[in-house]
Amino acid sequence: MAENHKKAAGRLCYLCNQRRAALKRPKTLEQICRECFYEVFEEEIHQVIVKNQLFKPGERIAIGASGGKDSTVLAYVLSELNRRHNYGLDLFLLSVDEGITGYRDDSLETVKRNEIQYGLPLKIVSYKDLYGWTMDEIVKMIGLKNNCTFCGVFRRQALDRGAALLKVDKLVTGHNADDIAETVLLNILRGDIARLSRCTSITTGEDGPIPRCKPFKYTYEKEIVMYAYFKRLDYFSTECIYSPNAYRGFAREFIKDLERMRPRAILDIIKSGEDFRISTSTKMPEQGTCERCGYISSQKWCKACVLLEGLNKGLPKLGIGRSRGLDNNHMKDVKQSNGTKNIEGKQCGSLDF
Repeated sequence: MAENHKKAAGRLCYLCNQRRAALKRPKTLEQICRECFYEVFEEEIHQVIVKNQLFKPGERIAIGASGGKDSTVLAYVLSELNRRHNYGLDLFLLSVDEGITGYRDDSLETVKRNEIQYGLPLKIVSYKDLYGWTMDEIVKMIGLKNNCTFCGVFRRQALDRGAALLKVDKLVTGHNADDIAETVLLNILRGDIARLSRCTSITTGEDGPIPRCKPFKYTYEKEIVMYAYFKRLDYFSTECIYSPNAYRGFAREFIKDLERMRPRAILDIIKSGEDFRISTSTKMPEQGTCERCGYISSQKWCKACVLLEGLNKGLPKLGIGRSRGLDNNHMKDVKQSNGTKNIEGKQCGSLDF
């Protein structure tokens, strides 16, 4: 960032041609001033919101807030645009406490400061309350391999549970263009046709409990970092201590290498993902509800219930991999089991709402 600043310092802004350029914009490589950067950054997000009709006046919107750069910038920008363009939205911050000592407890302190700074009500839901487990306890049992599977499944459902408690109409997340490009690549590598068809959608979950929107779909991660830096926003920058070797990390590095050679590569990958079409002969899973917790699921038990049952029975690998839930015989065994504490004692997502 400092290098870009030095190179741009001697030139006039490409956009206004009045003020000194302060940075080279990663997305376009244009050398522009801070004021123009703020303006184009915010206006692009506003146009994405308007063109995709993400919100309606009077809606209650939960912002998934982790305390990191993406969600902090999202909360700040969405608050500004809501006032400036009179969206008429009621905004809330929604955080998930996974129970990761030295990471999530610190980042939640940032979110609590954001609550005061932006004047947005905050709701925190925890894995311990929802599932009876913290991630520290899960990692102690299963080790560092596959822990991201548990966390990802539990967090997704926890956000929906929290959104339901807030009685919101939609949930917005800080997923940016880099994230979406990574997901396109990961789904191709995994051969995951179902997810490939929907991972580039700006709004997902319309057939589920709470629709989710991604206003940052075309926003580069580097520009989010620059915006947070120049605006001096209060955010938490430490990576999760349990995810240094996550599979997604390798896709992330590959995307960054492509971006260095050709900045538009990120948008091109997203465009490719948007253009994929599923063959009509491909049978997609039908959505229903989990028999245990009532959460949306294409199987008798949702993935969270399967994972939680494995933890409670001391069989953490039960739901790992491409298993399609539990068969009827296994579910009978589970119900009849009187050994290790089972899911009957703590159903997934058992917060009252």
